[in-house]
Amino acid sequence: MFDKHFRTTIEKRLRPIGHNLRRTGVTADHLTLLGVVMAVGASLAIANGALRAGLLLLFLTAVPDVLDGAVAKASGSASPRGAFFDSVADRLTDALLLGGVAWFLASTRTGRVSVLPLAVLALSMLISYERAKAESLGFDAQGGLMERAERLMALAFALLFDSLLVFVLWAMLVLSAVTAAQRFVAVWRQASGVPVVPARTPWRPRRAVRTTERSRVRRQRWVQARQFRRGR
Repeated sequence: MFDKHFRTTIEKRLRPIGHNLRRTGVTADHLTLLGVVMAVGASLAIANGALRAGLLLLFLTAVPDVLDGAVAKASGSASPRGAFFDSVADRLTDALLLGGVAWFLASTRTGRVSVLPLAVLALSMLISYERAKAESLGFDAQGGLMERAERLMALAFALLFDSLLVFVLWAMLVLSAVTAAQRFVAVWRQASGVPVVPARTPWRPRRAVRTTERSRVRRQRWVQARQFRRGR
């Protein structure tokens, strides 16, 4: 929801910052890598119960993630390689953060509540895959109630009010499931409007059929000739 309605506007406003960072020699890849490093620190802090420090590092993780696109566009270095690196870094960051939350819950809570962040992670990966696969097929799968920006904001809220951590995780799980369903339905409808083109029979199979038919005829003639000889 955030990416679809607000990301373009925010990137335009951040473009001057991107120009300034470009002049210092900072590249979009540097910022992406810095975000991953901050995510490692945030996950370790959360796993060890330092939730306020984890919140600060989470904020420091999100800032480079927003600025790397602005720097890439300001420097004219936006490329498929950079987009691929950024996407992989985002998935790694999600895994680190929610893995840290799962470790914290396993250390401080009883029962199976530590599985909850992993369930959220699984649905977040599904949501990202739906968009990637849809775009590779030429469809649009943006939007939804719980995209990556909303997940990070919800996680920040949970770290700030740690007594609501489990409740927030349940809300993230439900809204992520709704988002996955929304994207599936959206792409399904787009794909249903594309006419199906029947596949043509390739040349080799036709040749194989002709070869098989010739072999059958030759075999039949050979049998008939053999019967004729026996009859003589």
